[in-house]
Amino acid sequence: MSITTSKAKSLARKRSEAVNQRRGYYFYLIPGLIAFVGLIGTAFVWNIYLSFTKWNGLGKPVWVGFNNYIKLAGDDVFWQSFLHAIGFIGAMSIVPTFLGLLIAALLFDYIEPRFGNAPTTVMRGGFYIPQIVPLTITGIMWVWLVSPSTGVINTVLQNMGIAAQPNWLGDANLAFWTLSVIMVWLQIGYTIVIFMSGMSRLDPSLSEAAQIDGASWWQRFRIIILSQLGPEIGVVLLTTTVAALKVFAPIYVMTQGGPGNATQVPAYFSYFNFFTTTKVGYGAAVATVLALLLTVMAIVILYVQNRQSEGANKR
Repeated sequence: MSITTSKAKSLARKRSEAVNQRRGYYFYLIPGLIAFVGLIGTAFVWNIYLSFTKWNGLGKPVWVGFNNYIKLAGDDVFWQSFLHAIGFIGAMSIVPTFLGLLIAALLFDYIEPRFGNAPTTVMRGGFYIPQIVPLTITGIMWVWLVSPSTGVINTVLQNMGIAAQPNWLGDANLAFWTLSVIMVWLQIGYTIVIFMSGMSRLDPSLSEAAQIDGASWWQRFRIIILSQLGPEIGVVLLTTTVAALKVFAPIYVMTQGGPGNATQVPAYFSYFNFFTTTKVGYGAAVATVLALLLTVMAIVILYVQNRQSEGANKR
């Protein structure tokens, strides 16, 4: 009985020490919390308030209740913009994640062991360059590349004897798919870096043992590497999905939501109502719906990821 009591007291003392240690860290959260409330929280609350008003940016906002949200429910452009954003999830999340896994595994498990670290580093840096170049410059570069009259791509097609010269960003049937290809190019470097970082923590003996037993590269990738990269895959899918739903800069630089509404997305639709039509309340309603959707999605994905991590730890 005394041994049990002693163990219980020891556990209680350890828990108390752990709680006190965590409390000491709370002090360091205060600056970040103040910055968040001041810069983000206040602006978000103000945006929600504006979404219930009619305002052109001057004078006093006029309270209109849920009128903006009722109007949104029947706005075809609003729903079309969300469909485009969901479509961009494929170009900014699903495809880059799949290609990033394959390329990262090739660089880490095939090229580096055979050719050394230097070529791998150069290739990884080359893939990552689109992430560090400002999106404005990237957008201008791609507008030049796909220009229907003087663009490099159409010039190459013309020299190959192909008579048809597509208007890549000016044709409503092509603009969305052209942007999707550009988005894949933009995002793939990010996924490669994350996955190569995750692969560096894996136990190399598992892959070596499988290779000795005659497993092919694809079998080792599918069974050993892919099964252990769950946390990294979750992080990449979460961050790239959020980026796809709130994509703005490439649309603003290259198409402005056009031609027509072929590439319209919620973030640009909100911006358009804020600064072009000066329907600030309506634009705030669009931004509020987008923010709430992103918040719910992030919570769900993090919940699923935590459940998977807990299950892996129990095993």
